[in-house]
Amino acid sequence: MLALDRVARSFLWQELITGFGLTLKYMFKRKATLNYPYEKGPLSPRFRGEHALRRYPNGEERCIACKLCEAVCPAQAITIESEARADGSRRTTRYDIDMTKCIYCGFCEEACPVDAIVEGPNFEFAAETREELFYNKNKLLANGDRWEREIAQNLAADAPYR
Repeated sequence: MLALDRVARSFLWQELITGFGLTLKYMFKRKATLNYPYEKGPLSPRFRGEHALRRYPNGEERCIACKLCEAVCPAQAITIESEARADGSRRTTRYDIDMTKCIYCGFCEEACPVDAIVEGPNFEFAAETREELFYNKNKLLANGDRWEREIAQNLAADAPYR
């Protein structure tokens, strides 16, 4: 009886008809695939992408050189040097992040008391050489200027949970 059943299935092409039925079922449903370079999926407000240094609305950099981000970084990817200003405040003279070491844990962002260092929404930052992945203060500030609107929206959306 088992052999007869197997012969009947192969003769009547049950697997083929089942496959065609499955194809027709999904043919008219909404597509799950995104055409990536032209369509991008949604990102969480907590997404941790490329690092950025933020500024205050008056244009002054936020970093007060407390070095908490440098101390908390488990990969030791952050290097900060600072000096005192004439008005008595401290500001960074050097703020470097070695992105080849960074593990995107977000500890630097959580440790910062003034939200100066953040991990922004940019996930498309490829490089051809290692030197391009050594971020200095100017590059970090440029990232902050470029992504400030999105960063502020993400921080506002995440504020109730902090």
